[in-house]
Amino acid sequence: MALRHAVLAALLDGEYSGYQLAKIFDVSVSNFWHAVPQQLYSELAKLEAEGLIRGRRVIQHDRPNKRVYTVTQAGLEELERFAATPAKPGIIRENLLVMVQAVDHISAAPVIEQLEERAKIAAAKVEIFRRTLEHLRGDMDEETYLRHGSPIGPYLTCLRGLRFEQENYEWFTSTARLLRERTAARAEEGA
Repeated sequence: MALRHAVLAALLDGEYSGYQLAKIFDVSVSNFWHAVPQQLYSELAKLEAEGLIRGRRVIQHDRPNKRVYTVTQAGLEELERFAATPAKPGIIRENLLVMVQAVDHISAAPVIEQLEERAKIAAAKVEIFRRTLEHLRGDMDEETYLRHGSPIGPYLTCLRGLRFEQENYEWFTSTARLLRERTAARAEEGA
């Protein structure tokens, strides 16, 4: 997937400025696509030049003027083409996994420390996703929302993000605990 498709998908829900789009990426899109604001602004310019989005200038009296963007019909057609393309399976590329792979031959302490730090980050993301899902559902329970609620796309991607971070949290904490126990047992054997 290209950043362009993630931007087009994020713009489907309304008219947003680059700043607002960066906030959307931080909260609701970050579970499946990461982009820094500079990348987003660059992509917005390309998409507008290609006619996939339309931008308009908003004059603000109390703040600097801003440019807001919406998806054009050509942008929707591009998303249709993208949706019809077979999706490539995701891959894991994770520095921390390389460290864990090597833990039999290096000091486990810094690896454990990083696992525990990442567990804290995952736990914080779990809470963000839970709050976002509750906000999207409003007064509905999850089963009712999944059957009848709208918008469903952002809800489903947020649900995937929640499950991903829950799995991360569980793996980080259990791996850190196991490595800590093994390190302690080795220390006792050596004493």
